[in-house]
Amino acid sequence: GRVAWNETQHCRLLAGTVPDQLPMCRRNLEVMHSIVRAAAATKGACQRAFADMRWNCSSVQRAPAFGPDLLKGTRESAFVHALAAAAVTHSIAQACASGELPLCSCGSVPSEVPGPDFRWGGCGDNLRYGLQLGAAFADSPLKSSKLRTQAVKAMNLHNNAVGRQVLSDSLETKCKCHGVSGSCSVKTCWKGLSNLGEIASDLKSKYLAAIKVTHRLLGPRKQLIPKEMDVRPVKETDLVYLINSPDYCTVNLQLGSLGTQDRQCNKTSVGSDGCNLMCCGRGYNTYTEEVVERCHCKYHWCCYVVCKKCRRMVERYVCK
Repeated sequence: GRVAWNETQHCRLLAGTVPDQLPMCRRNLEVMHSIVRAAAATKGACQRAFADMRWNCSSVQRAPAFGPDLLKGTRESAFVHALAAAAVTHSIAQACASGELPLCSCGSVPSEVPGPDFRWGGCGDNLRYGLQLGAAFADSPLKSSKLRTQAVKAMNLHNNAVGRQVLSDSLETKCKCHGVSGSCSVKTCWKGLSNLGEIASDLKSKYLAAIKVTHRLLGPRKQLIPKEMDVRPVKETDLVYLINSPDYCTVNLQLGSLGTQDRQCNKTSVGSDGCNLMCCGRGYNTYTEEVVERCHCKYHWCCYVVCKKCRRMVERYVCK
């Protein structure tokens, strides 16, 4: 639901999770809606992206009280930080365009010359403002936190930047047609960002290819460098992590693993959602259940649809 962010008590509430967010929150009350929205969007996009994996992002449910899987510098933590950083920027950039925020509006008109068949118009997502404010919100708690080791801090800041980069790269020209009865004689175009689901799926590829790093002196300052000597240097577009994750097969709350018992699996898949991998070789139980669906729908002139109800049996496979 929508929270009234005019109250400083909400800033206190937020400060309970991230101490130094309090002054920032008070200065930017209008923005807090976007932040709350971004948090919810991060949970949803993460769970959809990882629905077919042993780690299915369920730990994000407990945010902001993260489990060890998201605090210790794992690959999963890398993904969630990058996605959350992208989500905050995305949410602010779109709130600017929809007129919700007093301090910003549409993105600036692109400098590139429009094609012969369209003109710049509409209201583009304000990526510049989103990046500026989004980075402040996502990175400031890390910079001042005393809790984490320097290595985890460096890792999270790096991954936040990767998330924002993936989001920035998704900015593309979107158009709307005008003209008699849907003809496209005139097109109005603006720059808009991809939806968060697409960003999450790009970041999931980066998660699968993430590089294990160590934080150590290289020249005058500490840097994140690959743990294995034969790996190419870390690029600005790579997600990085410090420690190996558990296999997430069995429950181990110290490691943040919830196990895969009772997870649904796909009997015919050989991928990560297949019963063999998902159930870690423990086998699965088969349940048969009846589903009732609308079927044989007919359209009647004018203007309603009549459907029958069909019952069918479906099999579900659940990890032991």
